[in-house]
Amino acid sequence: MKPNILKLGYLLLGLFVALVIYLSYLQVIRGPALAANPYNRRLQEYESGIKRGTIYDTRGTVLAGTGFFRGEGRRVYPAGPAAAHLVGYISGRYGRTGIESAYDRHLLGMEGIDRVRNLVNRLLGRDRAGGHLVLTVDAVLQKLAADLLGGRRGAVVMLDTGSGAVRVMASSPGFDPNYVDQTWSRLVQDPNSPLINRATQGAYPPGSTIKVVVAAGALGANPGLEREIFNCRGSLVVDGYRLTDSAAHGNIDLRKALAVSCNTVFARLGLDLKPDGFHRVIESFGLKQDPGVGIPVRPGTMVSPAAMTPAELAASAIGQGEMLVTPLHMALVAAGIANRGVIRHPFVVEKFKDSQGQTVRQAVYRPWLTAATPEIAGVLRESMVDAVQYGTAGAAGIPEMQVAGKTGSAQNPHGQTHAWFIGFAPAERPRLAVAVVLENAGSGGAVAAPIAGKLLSAAVNRGY
Repeated sequence: MKPNILKLGYLLLGLFVALVIYLSYLQVIRGPALAANPYNRRLQEYESGIKRGTIYDTRGTVLAGTGFFRGEGRRVYPAGPAAAHLVGYISGRYGRTGIESAYDRHLLGMEGIDRVRNLVNRLLGRDRAGGHLVLTVDAVLQKLAADLLGGRRGAVVMLDTGSGAVRVMASSPGFDPNYVDQTWSRLVQDPNSPLINRATQGAYPPGSTIKVVVAAGALGANPGLEREIFNCRGSLVVDGYRLTDSAAHGNIDLRKALAVSCNTVFARLGLDLKPDGFHRVIESFGLKQDPGVGIPVRPGTMVSPAAMTPAELAASAIGQGEMLVTPLHMALVAAGIANRGVIRHPFVVEKFKDSQGQTVRQAVYRPWLTAATPEIAGVLRESMVDAVQYGTAGAAGIPEMQVAGKTGSAQNPHGQTHAWFIGFAPAERPRLAVAVVLENAGSGGAVAAPIAGKLLSAAVNRGY
């Protein structure tokens, strides 16, 4: 009898220990994530007794604030659809997204000094308030980007190359976050998927914009490549798969090949890199990572080196095949080239302020990746300047400054090609990098490049 009792005791003790471990895991490891879950009803109950903090743009324009209607607090979004995907929304029925979700605890005063202050205020029966956020985006430029997209499916991302600050993150089509509850059924049934933040979640083949990355890898593997001459006959056959060019470019060097976007040259360079080398340069630019910008980002995807056939490698080297990236990733590529090969860590929150308006934390500028040497970045910069001056990206040019850019027209199985442009300005001393994509819109040079040019011009005129 005693051995059975002892076994039962061990069993109960083991179950108790397992319960303690599991509860500790929920509290310590999973606790913060569960507390911040946008569908957590406890957050909504807590929020009913507190004035949520305000979200500002970099110049103090309100992007999200709390208004009171008939004594009840309600979130108000003055920028409307232009900043909806980045700022997000709050709905008692459908949860919360964007900055509103990512920084919920700060906006609700559940962190730092506000946590203590609100506890005291609650005990004393006084009003409680959350902290505020100052974002890096400019509301005027954000609105301009949304207007330039004109309701077409696509996205625009603009970065400060020296700091990594996101100046524009626009996605189209948009939605009005002030009326999410009323329009939810229509939004989720819309075939254009207006709720998706295409800037960070859109998955697109990069088209010819990827050629700057391939060129960086090829120059790293063969420093003398810049002086070599290639012969383009208008097409290249790889294992029975024919890659065609817009023209037979004849004898050209690497710089001109990038400017005129020669598929033949870059397919060959991709094959020379081999799958492992190609993957290394893709990873050096961070295309397969979440850069930790502050809101969720879809990492880029592609065929693994072991499964990459020569035909897939050649196609990927010109931005086709199975490779998919986001506009944010391609803006980071442009920013890295502009910044002498160093990609700065991107961020969207510039300052954290407490409920009294005092700055309690500020963004720290730091490098994220070293994608290329300054010498290689310099070659790519000159080639991208050529692309705007006499190549495929001429429509991005603007009178008051020199622009560097690369276009792309990415084929897809669901209609017309996606139009791409990446670039930076002023080319001689870059401060801003941009990526534009428009779904099923045709030529990147004709459609995406003009948007980039107008946005770069406006940003420089505003002092960025």
